[in-house]
Amino acid sequence: MSEVDRVADIPATIERALGHHRAGRFDDARSLYEDVLSADPQQPDALHFLGLLACQLHKTDVGVKLIEQSLAVRPDAIYYNNFGNVLADLGRFDEAIVSYKNALGLRFNYPEAHNNLGNALRQAKQPDASMRACAEAIRLQPGYAEAYNNLGNALHDMGELDEAVASYCKAIELNPEYAVAYNNVGNVLREQDKPELAIDLFRKAVALQPNLWAAHHSLCLLLRERGELADALASLRQALSPEDVEARNTLACVLRDTGDLEGAESECREVLRIDPDFADAHCTLAGVLCGLGRHEDALKSCERAIELDPEHQPSYRGLGLIYYHLERQPAAILSLRHALELSPRDDHAWLMLANALREDRQLDEALEAVNKSLSIGEKSAAKYLSLGDILQARGEIEEGLEMHVKALELGCDPIETYARLLFTMPGSPRYSALDMREHAVRYGQLAAVAAKPFTHALSSYDGKRPLRIGFVSGDLRGHPVGIFLESIMGHLDRARIDPVAYVTFNKKNDGITERLKSHFSAWHSIEKLSTLEAAEKIRDDNLDILVDLSGHTAFTALPVFAWRPAPLQVSWLGFFGTTGCEFIDYFVGDPHTLPPGEEHHFVEKAWRLPDSYLCFTPPDNAPDVGPLPMERNGFVTFGYFGKLIKVTDDVVALWSRVLHRVPDSKLFLKAIGLWSDYLQIKTIERFARHGIDASRLILEGESSRVEYLDAYNRIDIALSPFPYGGGTTTAEGLWMGAPVLGLKGDRFLTHICESLLHAAGLGEWVAADKDAYVEKAVAFASEPDRLATLRAGLREQARLSPMCDAPRFANNLVDAFHRMWELHLNAQSAV
Repeated sequence: MSEVDRVADIPATIERALGHHRAGRFDDARSLYEDVLSADPQQPDALHFLGLLACQLHKTDVGVKLIEQSLAVRPDAIYYNNFGNVLADLGRFDEAIVSYKNALGLRFNYPEAHNNLGNALRQAKQPDASMRACAEAIRLQPGYAEAYNNLGNALHDMGELDEAVASYCKAIELNPEYAVAYNNVGNVLREQDKPELAIDLFRKAVALQPNLWAAHHSLCLLLRERGELADALASLRQALSPEDVEARNTLACVLRDTGDLEGAESECREVLRIDPDFADAHCTLAGVLCGLGRHEDALKSCERAIELDPEHQPSYRGLGLIYYHLERQPAAILSLRHALELSPRDDHAWLMLANALREDRQLDEALEAVNKSLSIGEKSAAKYLSLGDILQARGEIEEGLEMHVKALELGCDPIETYARLLFTMPGSPRYSALDMREHAVRYGQLAAVAAKPFTHALSSYDGKRPLRIGFVSGDLRGHPVGIFLESIMGHLDRARIDPVAYVTFNKKNDGITERLKSHFSAWHSIEKLSTLEAAEKIRDDNLDILVDLSGHTAFTALPVFAWRPAPLQVSWLGFFGTTGCEFIDYFVGDPHTLPPGEEHHFVEKAWRLPDSYLCFTPPDNAPDVGPLPMERNGFVTFGYFGKLIKVTDDVVALWSRVLHRVPDSKLFLKAIGLWSDYLQIKTIERFARHGIDASRLILEGESSRVEYLDAYNRIDIALSPFPYGGGTTTAEGLWMGAPVLGLKGDRFLTHICESLLHAAGLGEWVAADKDAYVEKAVAFASEPDRLATLRAGLREQARLSPMCDAPRFANNLVDAFHRMWELHLNAQSAV
């Protein structure tokens, strides 16, 4: 006979079963519930609590049926309230609301049911009704801490943040150990941009309830935003459950932020093993793969996330970023616009869109997008950096510089910011060479902060072996550096030097790259190495001299030089001003670019090559030089085919003077971006302010290299701007028979044009000042016969001059390196 054979024993047995149930002794509780039901299959308490137990043990279908049976036998308010809790846990909020209302229909003064109803209504996106239900629970039970917490949740959802905080604080006042309420206050304070207070509250929450995942997660996110990644990881791992895919996905994000991309990828893969259909993890994996340079794989991950969730906004944003890195800007723009349709106030997506539009030369739209980003979110350094880029692309040089300075003040990565600021500053009349030196010195100090320079043994060099010389650049391709370097490399005396290449950028390798490779004894990519790893690699190669070919341009490796991986370090060719770095020993120029009296513009010691510091590589596919255009046109055509940012307001004013003095003359401008309506209109307006009609301007955008060179056959005289004079464009103009008029300047950058003109035997084409510039333009334009003769013989003159004499230049360069090394050895001996 069972111990519940007699009906009189059932209440006591139910009570014992509930004791086991509350204590977590589920097997004992289940056995007793089943004994009761053996005696009375319709016993409502046994049906109900056995149903609840089944749900706790994840036997949901069985549990729900048992609870429904209990309600059929006894429609009890407590039963309906408990059933509502079960349904809410299952995410069936509409059914839970019905169950809570049934409970209240039987007992309206039931505060727990009102509170639970409020929670379910909130989950069902009915915050007003939720607020009323929680308020009723509080009216019935004024000391009800949980109801105050739920009321705070409803107010939070309604955007009533101050009122939400007050409600949460009342819950904490009633229950000082209420960890969830501390977490909720922290979330509101985070939204109110009070991170310090929020962090304190999240830490209080996890101290009270160490397994409170939500608080650990919130704390992790805030610490991550502040860059305290080690603490963020520590907080997250305290509450990490092996099967919690959301937590593990956040862990992958933080690992990615720390630079542990391999660890982040492994974590993403594990999340997707647990839940292959978790869109967030596919999106996170895409970002990790993008960071690893595996862009095609990243695309597939983003596309899978969108397939799983067509409205997954972060994936559309991620897709835009990947397309941006792949230089597929139209696709990037399309993806980012879709992301913004889904989330119009995503300021980061607006910023990414601005950058993609800038790369696609849609400059008006880019400016609008970056301003939208600034209006929505915080005015971050990255936004001002992009704004500066866009303004400069629009030709607003000074305004762009101001934004880059602002980005620097706001703490933008100085290496990234100075790459822009120091590249543009020498070309601005607002800044002197000494202004640039001041900023460059600050850069050099920052670059050296984290470096621990390597020491090098005293050299035992006996002069019998070639000097091992490393050349560091990201521009060993169809770029001015590659163009000027190509012709001389084959003439370097390999018995005297052994050249080694260290490449910082590989994505645009071309025919010049392939031709250059054959002239180096070794070719190493350091693009994906950290600064220290690159420095160690170079040190271990036992070089004598390391040459920087970038300075403050894109893909610079100057921070690597801060570790002094070679005993002697030199900057040459790639930049037009001081690096500001004391760890660079020499800056190579020539008598024109480094005239006496300007050495103080440089931190480095000045080294002058005898003719020019440049040697031009004539293009193989250059068209023939045509006849003088003015002979067929009947008027003079001046021209400039360089970057539009070099055409400052002072340049426009001076060129306008030239056009006024030479009747019927025209100015032919050919520059990247000039196909755009905006830049054409703006350029026309700039000259119109000086009385130059649009009919006297010929405006063209970029074209193929052959078409670009052939365009020189449409101009009579090329004009060099200032202070950012032409380098490559000067050499190309001379090669195509177009003499270049230059202005003597006050800094290395402006002297580049002078250097090439003197090397080509055209010293008379350098004007001493602006008035002389105008007079020379007028004089040269008035002598068509002389111009025609000069044009016909200019290519041959250039070919035979030091400007193109690669053997002569190579010998001078090798002599310079050996003399530098000799001085270095003498200095060592003197110590």
